Amino acid sequence: MKPTFIIDFDSTFTQVEALDELARISLKNHPDREKIYQQIEDLTNLAMEGKLSFSESLAGRVKLLNANKSHLELLIKHLKKKVSASFQRNKLFFKKQADEVLIVSGGFKEFITPVVTPYHIKKKNIYANTFVFDKDGNIIGYDAENPLSQENGKVKLLKQMNLEGEIYGIGDGHSDFQLKESGMIKKFFAFTENIERKTVAEKADHVAPSFDEFLYVSDLPRAISYPKNRILCLLIGEVPEESIELLKKDGFSIRHKTSFEEKYVKDVGMLLLGDGEHIPDEQLRRAIKLKTLGYYGIAKDKINLDICTEMGMVVFDSVKANPSNKTFIARRMADFINTGTTHMSANFPNLQLPKIAESHRLIHIHKNVPGIMSKITKVMAKHEINIVGQFLMTNPKIGYVITDIDTKYDKSLLKELRKIENTIKFRVLY
Repeated sequence: MKPTFIIDFDSTFTQVEALDELARISLKNHPDREKIYQQIEDLTNLAMEGKLSFSESLAGRVKLLNANKSHLELLIKHLKKKVSASFQRNKLFFKKQADEVLIVSGGFKEFITPVVTPYHIKKKNIYANTFVFDKDGNIIGYDAENPLSQENGKVKLLKQMNLEGEIYGIGDGHSDFQLKESGMIKKFFAFTENIERKTVAEKADHVAPSFDEFLYVSDLPRAISYPKNRILCLLIGEVPEESIELLKKDGFSIRHKTSFEEKYVKDVGMLLLGDGEHIPDEQLRRAIKLKTLGYYGIAKDKINLDICTEMGMVVFDSVKANPSNKTFIARRMADFINTGTTHMSANFPNLQLPKIAESHRLIHIHKNVPGIMSKITKVMAKHEINIVGQFLMTNPKIGYVITDIDTKYDKSLLKELRKIENTIKFRVLY
């Protein structure tokens, strides 16, 4: 029996709380708008943290809105641009699991339905409140008989639904945790990509900084092979704030330090250094998980590029006298992690290629010796893999191959590719 996935809407499927955003639209010209905005936000947070009943919070917020149908149209346009990044990139998951995904929210169908249906979520699988309008289209209330408008509403709804099989809950608030507390779901994931409510996260079975993390832990099909929130991105020294924000927004796990502390050496996946910083050869050799290194300045004077190349670490740097924009190096590093692009690398063959839809991308870095490509192709043929794109670039020391395949593969394929003689690094991007 297939599992059921219950997903929250506000601050989970979307980056924001919809009623808070609606207030920003409907009260735009109100003289006391800032005061009312704060009241609505406070009511939202108190309910999400379990400090105020959901029914009291909802009634208070709707009363303060002063909204109508024309405001909802503007809200929907806004929310479509605010879908959480990890949900956006996993659109294919929702298409394949359309029957098993339910949106269960204390929000309102009037704005939830048009935002989630483009993600292949069926209307019959959307459970939410509904507004009550007057003859002029003004919001004057909501259907108070709907269990989702009441305290412990998600639990009440689930009892009515009588779902069979394992149920997983994903959300950011107290009402989501109540499903776990009731014993009705197998596992509750506290979703923290947009906001972390500590009182909820502390009680969760698992904290998911992204939807990728939930899919990875649950061993479900996903857009990227390994969640970016699990890739440790260490920043050392003076790094532009714009670069830090870019990497945070992309979902990497950020640590900003004044030196390369020993405790991070074996686990760091990305390393971004301010100008003047130096990494000893001995530390570099032990950074076995390090995939890419960025340097604000001339890297060859401070980092042993030969070691980086031998270990399959892609280096990007810049010249201090002619600095690029403040996010250039960070963007190059992120592009390599996300797509395998090595464009403008200081030590790797330059390879830049488009993403092929609905394919799996495999990265293979190896010593530049004869016969590697034929071995890769032989393994692919053995597993009856259809190659839709393959790119090879070399320099005197290494070869770098990107292979796009369009079929499902057995994990033994990956093991065999890793075992090819003279392989330096191998990974699946997506």
